[in-house]
Amino acid sequence: MFNRISVAILVALGSYACSAKGDSSLPDSAGAAASASTVPSDTPSAQSGTTGSGYILTAEDSARIPNELGRIPVVEYHLIGDKDATYERERGHFRRDLESIYRKGYRPVTISQLLDRKIDLPRGLSPVVFVFDDASPSQFSYIEKNGQLEIDPNSGIGIWLDFRKTHPDWQNRAVFCMLPNAEAGRSFFGNKGIEGQKTEWRFKKVQWLKEQGFELCNHTLWHANLSKYSDAVVQEQIARGEAAIDSAVPGYDVRTFALPLGVWPKNRALAKSGSWTEPKTGKVFRYNNDAILEVAGGPTESPYDPKFNPLSIKRIEAIGDLIENSLNRLDKNGTRYVSDGNPNTVAKPAGTADR
Repeated sequence: MFNRISVAILVALGSYACSAKGDSSLPDSAGAAASASTVPSDTPSAQSGTTGSGYILTAEDSARIPNELGRIPVVEYHLIGDKDATYERERGHFRRDLESIYRKGYRPVTISQLLDRKIDLPRGLSPVVFVFDDASPSQFSYIEKNGQLEIDPNSGIGIWLDFRKTHPDWQNRAVFCMLPNAEAGRSFFGNKGIEGQKTEWRFKKVQWLKEQGFELCNHTLWHANLSKYSDAVVQEQIARGEAAIDSAVPGYDVRTFALPLGVWPKNRALAKSGSWTEPKTGKVFRYNNDAILEVAGGPTESPYDPKFNPLSIKRIEAIGDLIENSLNRLDKNGTRYVSDGNPNTVAKPAGTADR
């Protein structure tokens, strides 16, 4: 990374150094960045402060000094409900989170975009990853009206989509780490009539998320504390969680795994890869995760930072003011990832030696 003297020089001189994003001295586990993707058709194309790719920038956004070795917040949500609690975010608070994060110049990306170094944002904007754990109905629920299914506007997805109506450059990029067989309706966002959600709606929800551009993530079969189980059970939990996603979306490449409770299995290697054999059929289910999410730890490293470890990606829990305080510290310390808008270069703080 870089020291804070370099940051001071950066701010004072408004300068930054660049190296090729494909620089062989940088981590080479993922491909080169791609150009900016398209945004919804209702995105204004001629609005003042709007880039050619549809992103809307303020003067404050445009003034930020690029720094693609900076940290990236990966924010973690569970229930979206009636109150604020350790594992619950009150709906109004969630709306305010979206507004605050947007206003600070962040736009959502997925874990896969970090892995592939496809952080396709214009100069001055920063990536943020939203992760939703446990697949509760509060995150994604349907309302049935006259035989038709509508997304509940009070669910997390409903709030997200409503936010997009007034923020068209807020793309459908978030990560849903799902449980297919947990209790209390945590089975692909609701089953058995719990919270009004029918079992037959589960696969529709998973398919809709995939179709809309969200990333699907494995969180085990039923949220087992992996440290308490044998290697065989650990592999069954992870393999069957991934197999369930494949049942809903055949052929989907599950790349990300979130540790239940943030707890590693005794054999840590099994969090990345392993296999399970279905007793009745003898069919072997294998998994090989590209990314593993911790439960906490603060903003994670840039994928261009040699310290970036995709098998231990840190997160910020949506508890109290943790997210806001973390983003404020990134700005105060000059350690925030800020895009240079060029897919062919990596913006480094002035004085940072080539790696």
